[in-house]
Amino acid sequence: MTLTRAHASDQLRDAGLSPRRALGQNFVVDANTVRRIAKLSGVGPGDHVIEIGAGLGSLTLALAETGANVVAVEVDASLVPLLTQNVAPHDNVRVVHADAMNLDWKSLLGEHTNWHLVANLPYNVATPLVADVLDMVPAVKHVFVMVQKEVGDRLVASANSDAYGALSVKIAFWARGSIAGIVPPTVFLPRPKVDSALVDIVRRDESLDSTIDPMQLFALVRQGFAKRRKMLRGALAGTVDTTHFEAAGIEPTARAENLSVHDWIRLCNAVHPTGTGR
Repeated sequence: MTLTRAHASDQLRDAGLSPRRALGQNFVVDANTVRRIAKLSGVGPGDHVIEIGAGLGSLTLALAETGANVVAVEVDASLVPLLTQNVAPHDNVRVVHADAMNLDWKSLLGEHTNWHLVANLPYNVATPLVADVLDMVPAVKHVFVMVQKEVGDRLVASANSDAYGALSVKIAFWARGSIAGIVPPTVFLPRPKVDSALVDIVRRDESLDSTIDPMQLFALVRQGFAKRRKMLRGALAGTVDTTHFEAAGIEPTARAENLSVHDWIRLCNAVHPTGTGR
């Protein structure tokens, strides 16, 4: 069973509820779309899946049908009873009422060290959530999420593209990311004004540089992109000097968007040689 637009609308109306813009709520109400997401995510029997922003449970039901064990997290207390009711026939689903940005991940994920995060992410938490999971939750090995297309483009962008930014560098450091598909506004309730993208992010078995301090790297990247129109010698003034640029083989007249993740790693290693400031 999956939720149709009429079913979702009726449930919300009968409960005296409506989608909350403050929580970025746009519910998927198309069976083909949620089953497509579940299929493309590659999860199946025995897999452990955490879903953020489960809403009424449309995607939750599709994930449950794969045979995976699903933890469905929902922050909106008014939706939790409806979500719980909708997934009740499936004993492989556990509903958790919690704020995804303040989760006790260790307690939630338990002893399992190979989790999939599959979700239609609320627009207001998509970027910080993906970044935090990659930084701090190594047990999540695979992230398959639906986000605004603009956000999806930033997640997987390459150097020298308009969408490329600090977030793109972070994703590339920890994982391999790609766009797995585009989803039109018509499958949502309410309908957003933009397309959405399905983003597939697979964590690397090892980071690109095990000697580097990721926080130092990302701080440097953020500083560079904070003034992305400036040349790096200006944007990174006070942190990076001529000798650092020379050691890294980076032109000080380049801009942040010109540097690949490997370039940023070399520059960070020049500024923070291995064994110092770690």
